[in-house]
Amino acid sequence: MVLSRGWSLFLVGVGVWTWVIWPRFAVAIWQDPRSWVSGTVADGSPTGFLWVHALLIAASLAIGTTAGVLGVRGWLAARRKPTS
Repeated sequence: MVLSRGWSLFLVGVGVWTWVIWPRFAVAIWQDPRSWVSGTVADGSPTGFLWVHALLIAASLAIGTTAGVLGVRGWLAARRKPTS
């Protein structure tokens, strides 16, 4: 299967968007007092709030990276295949 250039570009955009948004969200979660037992950033043990969001962020980055890689591969394959 060869993706069209449009769909390939969309998947690359999803990958880029993921890497722009989720790291910023990770910083916000890290700095949230609900992430720490003591209520002070990076002081004490992490709470379930932090762990759940860390898992969400990791999964989203993995999915976004996969989408971006597929988009790049689709774009390259579409360039190699002559259109009829």
